[in-house]
Amino acid sequence: MVSKKSRKSSDNMNSRIKLVMKSGKAILGYKATLKSLRTSKAKMILIASNCPPLRKSELEYMAMLSKTQVHHYPGDNNELGTACGKFFRASVMTIIDAGDSDILVRKE
Repeated sequence: MVSKKSRKSSDNMNSRIKLVMKSGKAILGYKATLKSLRTSKAKMILIASNCPPLRKSELEYMAMLSKTQVHHYPGDNNELGTACGKFFRASVMTIIDAGDSDILVRKE
C-alpha cells in the first residue's frame, strides 16, 4: 500500500518531469545517458526503481565522476516512461536543460 505522502511526492515529481519534457531538453535511455555523462552535458539523471543493480551502480559511478545529480525515481520503468509522455518503458532519463521546471532545485 502506497502512503499518501509518497504518492503526493511522486505526483509532484511526475508534474516536474512533464514540464521538463515540454519546455526543457531530456534524453531517455541507458546508452544516450552514458554518452551525455561522458561529455558532462547531463544536469540530472533519474533512475527507475527496477533498473538492474549493475547498471544502476555504473550510472551512479559515472554521475559521480561528472558531478551530476542522481534521483532514484520511486516507480518502475513503465511509470517513468509514462511520466515522460511516452508509450514505452524507460529505465533511465537524463535532464540536459530543465526549462521552466524547478526539478534541479534540491529540497532538503
